Amino acid sequence: MKRTLLAVLLGALAPALVSFGGGNSRHRYGNNDLVLVTSYTAKDACSCLFVMERDEAFCRAFVKADPAVASLTIDFEHKAVETSALLLWGARAHYVDARDGCVLDE
Repeated sequence: MKRTLLAVLLGALAPALVSFGGGNSRHRYGNNDLVLVTSYTAKDACSCLFVMERDEAFCRAFVKADPAVASLTIDFEHKAVETSALLLWGARAHYVDARDGCVLDE
């Protein structure tokens, strides 16, 4: 029996979409690895840049995940870091002050 390209793609993507939970829940992690990696990357990159005051190259290496699924955008003017993965998952963290450091945005 021949399988169409669509059936092959759906068969390959369905387990991944189910295991990642569709990206709808930011704070209920379960097995949602992409929520974890984007949140971790945003918070730790923000802390590295604006709390530890390290340079951008160091901080990008500091938060690099393998495989590299999250992209990282730095807003130096507003002291914020935004990450995204596969267009469905993302997180943003910003620097508050010396006492509180960086926090994830809701």
